[in-house]
Amino acid sequence: LASWSYTATATIWRATGRDDKTGKNTFALPETIACDYGEKSERKTDDKGVELTSRMSIYTEYASAKLGDYIKIGEDGTPDPIAAGASLVRSVVRNADTFNREADDYEIIT
Repeated sequence: LASWSYTATATIWRATGRDDKTGKNTFALPETIACDYGEKSERKTDDKGVELTSRMSIYTEYASAKLGDYIKIGEDGTPDPIAAGASLVRSVVRNADTFNREADDYEIIT
């Protein structure tokens, strides 16, 4: 039900591994997701318990984001997230779907 508020679009590049020859990280093709977002600098703790200062929080029902992915507000078809200017996903927080329990909400923190 909260999806009515996700009127913005973000592009996410999911990390797929590392190229053995070059040693560079590899990513799936970019995909767009519905979201809302806010830029705020605040202290948070990542999934490993390490303290970080967030740059942006992206709110979505997209459940597949994980540490090591890259994300950017807006649509972008560039295959390389670094070249696209995307930000590293540093934490993903799962929140309950308060209204009807159909799809949980997530906060993706960069």
